[in-house]
Amino acid sequence: MGIAEDIAGDWDAALAALAWQLDCGVDEVTGEAPVNRYEVRAAQAAAPAPAAPRAVAAEATPQPVAHKTDPVEVARGLAAKAASLEALREAVHGFDLCDLKRGARNTVFSDGNPKARVLILGEAPGRDEDLEGRPFVGRAGQLLDRMFAAIGLSRQNPDTEKALYITNVLFWRPPGNRDPEPEEIAMMKPFIERHITLADPEVVVTMGNTPLFALTGQRGIKRARGRWTEVHGRPMLPMFHPAYLLRQPGEKREAWADLLALQAHLRKGNRG
Repeated sequence: MGIAEDIAGDWDAALAALAWQLDCGVDEVTGEAPVNRYEVRAAQAAAPAPAAPRAVAAEATPQPVAHKTDPVEVARGLAAKAASLEALREAVHGFDLCDLKRGARNTVFSDGNPKARVLILGEAPGRDEDLEGRPFVGRAGQLLDRMFAAIGLSRQNPDTEKALYITNVLFWRPPGNRDPEPEEIAMMKPFIERHITLADPEVVVTMGNTPLFALTGQRGIKRARGRWTEVHGRPMLPMFHPAYLLRQPGEKREAWADLLALQAHLRKGNRG
């Protein structure tokens, strides 16, 4: 086999390995240099075995059982103490019991006007959101902006009547943009509920299955979308997530109907 064929073969193998990693959810390199796991295992195998512990004549003293920290209880305590949105932001920053935080670049708390009539609750940050530290800034976020601009609402608008306030169920990006786990949602729920209470919006709009489940315990956004319900004493309107609409553009008609329903509600000026 010639040199050119050798190079082509190596290139095809590398491309196949890269495709396999992408299928597994690996979409970023977090280290400065690659790690050869075979060499690590070989070094571990060659390391001398630890010396066996010496027998103890007397019976060992029983050790007290350590109580496991309940992250939901910790989150509930931190959220309850937050008397303002800024205090809640600091509480979230200080919460270290969610493993997602260790792999994230930024804590994505919120964006927009906190005094807006409409609070949008999304699912979780993606790659672009994690890099920038703001929710809904990727392709799905750009579609969200266009959708709500069509009924006169914007996260940049200083007028509270025409503004949006945006946050997510999760504040840190799940690896590979996977769906949030129920345990992660349970951890974040006290922060979500306190967030809604402190922002005090007139309407909550949930985008996708995850926020619907977080606030109501129900799943099935296709059945729930467009049907008004109530959460924490205020109206809630479930809608399709913009990322879903990018994959299923035929559903944009339903999203437009939901936007018109939201616009009609706001025009009535009802608060309950």
